Amino acid sequence: MDKAVNNGDNRADGNGTWSGTWVAERLGVELDGDDTLADLLGLALRRNPKRAHLLVSNVLGKHVPQSPSVVYGSGFALGRRVRELLGDAGASAAVVVGYAETATGLGHAVADGLGFAPYLHSTRRPVPGVAQAGGFEESHSHATSHLLLPEDPELLAGDGPLVLVDDEFSTGNTVLNTVRALHERYPRGRYVVVALVDMRSPTDQDRLAEFADEIGARVDLVATAQGTVCLPDGVLEKGQALVAEHEQTDAGPMGAGADQRTGGAVTRVELRWPAGVPDGGRHGFTAAHRRRLEAALPAMGARLAEALPPGARRVLVLGCEELMYAPLRLARELEHLVPPADIRFSTTTRSPVLAVDDPGYAIRTRLVFPAHDNPADGPGERYAYNVAGGGFDAVVAVVDSTADTPALHAPDGLLTQLAAHAPHVLLAVVPSYVPEAAHASERPAMLPEPLRGPAFSSYAPEEVGWLLQDLSDVTLEAPTEEREEAIQSGGAHYAESLPVEYQPSEQYQELFHAALETSAARIAHAVGVVTETVLAERSPRPVLVSLARAGTPVGILMRRWAQHRHGLDLPHYAVSIVRGRGIDANALRWLAARHDPRDVVFVDGWTGKGAITRELAAALREFEEAEGVTGFDPEIAVLADPGSCVRTYGTREDYLIPSACLNSTVSGLISRTVLRADLVGPNDFHGAKFYRELAGADVSTVFLDAVSACFDEAADAVDAAVKELLAADRTPTWEGWAAVERISEEYGIHDVNLVKPGVGETTRVLLRRVPWKILARAGAGPDLDHVRLLAEQRGVPVEEVAELPYTCVGLIHPKYTRGATGADGRAVAV
Repeated sequence: MDKAVNNGDNRADGNGTWSGTWVAERLGVELDGDDTLADLLGLALRRNPKRAHLLVSNVLGKHVPQSPSVVYGSGFALGRRVRELLGDAGASAAVVVGYAETATGLGHAVADGLGFAPYLHSTRRPVPGVAQAGGFEESHSHATSHLLLPEDPELLAGDGPLVLVDDEFSTGNTVLNTVRALHERYPRGRYVVVALVDMRSPTDQDRLAEFADEIGARVDLVATAQGTVCLPDGVLEKGQALVAEHEQTDAGPMGAGADQRTGGAVTRVELRWPAGVPDGGRHGFTAAHRRRLEAALPAMGARLAEALPPGARRVLVLGCEELMYAPLRLARELEHLVPPADIRFSTTTRSPVLAVDDPGYAIRTRLVFPAHDNPADGPGERYAYNVAGGGFDAVVAVVDSTADTPALHAPDGLLTQLAAHAPHVLLAVVPSYVPEAAHASERPAMLPEPLRGPAFSSYAPEEVGWLLQDLSDVTLEAPTEEREEAIQSGGAHYAESLPVEYQPSEQYQELFHAALETSAARIAHAVGVVTETVLAERSPRPVLVSLARAGTPVGILMRRWAQHRHGLDLPHYAVSIVRGRGIDANALRWLAARHDPRDVVFVDGWTGKGAITRELAAALREFEEAEGVTGFDPEIAVLADPGSCVRTYGTREDYLIPSACLNSTVSGLISRTVLRADLVGPNDFHGAKFYRELAGADVSTVFLDAVSACFDEAADAVDAAVKELLAADRTPTWEGWAAVERISEEYGIHDVNLVKPGVGETTRVLLRRVPWKILARAGAGPDLDHVRLLAEQRGVPVEEVAELPYTCVGLIHPKYTRGATGADGRAVAV
């Protein structure tokens, strides 16, 4: 492909050098496709272990300062093309969703071009009191979790087209994850994917088409340019080596090639932003908001123009991470009001990129400064690229009020960094828009008391109280294959039905009892360690709240340990938590009314990739801010933490926990929890069933008693282990999540939800889902006997893997139709 001059303001020296040349020559990376690609894109190296290269857009307004008319016009033109595709009727019913952080402004401009469609962008900033309407993962990113936080809960609920906007479409994984997550909640018949560049391989193009067929929806694609990125073998390792080499010469806070000006003044400019108009699309932006903003923009632009120093010839308007649209529109006003000046626009970013001062490289300089908006994931570095050395007479920094913190004004903060490279810095603050908390619906004054055995469950009444409603008389079971098809196609949520309870063969029951006999002592040791850790660090009299149902046997064992060793009679309850739907808010209200939330310790059986850990943390933030109740600690206490997702655990080894071998017959004869709108009202606990008819096969108490019998012999070892553990660094590394992302890509699944790591999760796959294959660590012993037997019974191949971070990993069948299994439920090859 012909290489064109980089038309963005990337300090190209006018010799016609393409700003991807440096990377292309050293890594062998090539862009192949439309002749306009080189005009639109340069290349840089990520400081990111997941991907070596970065496609740097010259028209996005993120890394490369560009004319605001070019940036806005690029998005607006895409919106016009979408309107032509959908027609007037489709465009009038469309909703536009943009991706944080890079495409928030692009998506907003697309919505404008579409005809002022409602706009929402994903965010990585949780907002207290705003309910989450969805979320998804961006697997290659340095910061993966996206939240959707619309003020209007009905914004995404219509059946009109959904337009998804990103800056680049590289593999399609992010879009597939988004559509899968949203289609599950808000199914619709048409999606339009919009990007500045479509760089998918032919295989990825086919995958999107197949996905559209599978969910029964039309998915169109609109892009400014198309092509592919040709990556040689070993590009990730070569890229990492180049980054390591050149980090030594990257000039720290200023970046390579930065000029050395100092002493620029910082002046605050009052914009008089219109009250009630959102600062962007984080909570939704409507046609009414647009009309008010359009009316106010000329006056705000005039205030900025008046504040510029006389004779300023080159001015940068710098937005802040997700805050792109408001500063872009202000920059465009300046462009109209101060025509002699060269107005440019870009924003700061979370994205870590190597800076190299070479005309053939897209990121010439970087400024490094601490985050200044109190991010949910804690402090960290932020960056502004191609600002130092840009020759700007003035920089207008536009931030929202949440980001106008002491860190912004600190000696190492963004404003100080900018003042070192421009003689004049203006600060304009847009008020952060936070929706009014929705009025709580009226609720009964009293929620029901917990269900207890023997009326509900085979556990003794003092062992656990179930904060659930009894749905035993409702038929909820469906064949595994039908459930899998419905779940993965978006036709139903997994919590809306129950799998048919697995009835173990005599051979399998023998395996369970053999496993219990050999592992009871080490389970007792782990129970002791996690319980003593909770007593030492969390509360001397904790309220144990198990996440039903895998956490319930563990919670009972922890309660028994505390009673046996310390004479404590701890309260213990079981509550429902559902992936994608959160924890039962009514159960939390019941607990908060009767116990100090600071004493509540949530308990689960084990961690896999940490999805429930994240779900609980997000749900508690939402609940506490909405209800005004504080004190619930999202840190889960687990028996086993092979995924390294929590600080409070009994072990981090991945071994067989016998309670994972069975379903209800080792969990008090209680089903998995159910959340379905026609059965569970807004004032009800989540539901579950009591399988009284399975009493003859129940081993729930057998399991508990076998482990409890080993408490005395485990005591000394537990004391020693806890002493060592309390002094150790137990910071979660989230190794499990990283491993799942890698396995998902290596096996062509492209959906982390279909990868279930660890012995416990693998067993669940074989008992409840449609398994595709089992990955087993080479040399794994008796811990996997039951897995091998179940796999043999279902015709599922077991593949031994030399280096696996878990003892085993279960892969759910990625085709998810009933054709993925035979009539007997046995798996067939893809």
